Amino acid sequence: MRGVVMYAPGDVRVEEREDAKIVEPTDAVIRVTAACICGSDLWPYRGIEALNGPTPMGHEYIGIVEQIGDDVRDIKVGDYVVGSFVASDNTCEICRAGYQSRCVHNVMMGSVGTQAQLARIPLADGTLVATPGAPDADLVPSLLAASDVLGTGWFAAVAAEAGPGKTIAVVGDGAVGLSAVLAAKQLGAERIIAFSRHPERQALAREFGATDIIEERGDAGAARVKELTGGYGAHGVVEAVGTEESMWQAINSARPGGYVGYVGVTHGVKLDGLDLFFTGVHLHGGPAPVRRFLPELIQLIWDRAIDPGKVFDLTLPLEDAAEGYRAMDERRATKVLLTL
Repeated sequence: MRGVVMYAPGDVRVEEREDAKIVEPTDAVIRVTAACICGSDLWPYRGIEALNGPTPMGHEYIGIVEQIGDDVRDIKVGDYVVGSFVASDNTCEICRAGYQSRCVHNVMMGSVGTQAQLARIPLADGTLVATPGAPDADLVPSLLAASDVLGTGWFAAVAAEAGPGKTIAVVGDGAVGLSAVLAAKQLGAERIIAFSRHPERQALAREFGATDIIEERGDAGAARVKELTGGYGAHGVVEAVGTEESMWQAINSARPGGYVGYVGVTHGVKLDGLDLFFTGVHLHGGPAPVRRFLPELIQLIWDRAIDPGKVFDLTLPLEDAAEGYRAMDERRATKVLLTL
């Protein structure tokens, strides 16, 4: 099968890989119909995360089930499926509490590599959710978004306590941040403040439900949120970047007693305990339990109530994945969809 492999920072190749196959009786193998490049894939691409030799890439996927292991009961060959970027059994105590990404048997799909023609899905019954049928072509981008960025943005908005009467601020205008804007709107937030300096992303944020756009960053950005909220700060803030500046920007944008939902993969973030102590904010986040939200998100997409696939602004064939990585690294694209 053809698949994407990263050899070193900036060195992405599409090459022949061994076909995905059943390893455990709880596995399924899907024929990937669409994959994509995630902002977190840029950390090793930029040399910020170390690579341990040539690494198969990708953790977002949709496709058609081709094989199932002997112990798979709920997923059938021929199902069109969406799966989380973390495989989970969906039965352990942590999963039942709604935190499937921290399942005691979790498998990070990045270790599998789903930017490929075929993918092995561990713990298939707990990880995959079948769509009501074969989707129309125009629904494919949105269903793919549900595999990670939409579910991650949704979790961030939930963690930020988005709801009726609430003001929610969103730090980060990438695909996750934009998805969090959409989620906050769907969850009923009254006011949604998006941080962005990019006109095309500002326009999509407004389309998704943002009522205000702030271009300032850091302390200046947080001060602007306070100014817009009568000195109080937002009821909840989404942090969707992962740097120390963005984390403090989120914390300082929240009012005392407010909520910060952080989903940016953190790099170099250190929080001074005493400074944090006096903010009085709730911090909640981490790897999003996308599987918790998948059934609801798939139905919203199927019913055309939401169109999160608009975060994809560049579509390329799998063979051109290296160009997709370059486009996202150079901020010429928000998120790249790879066709197969």
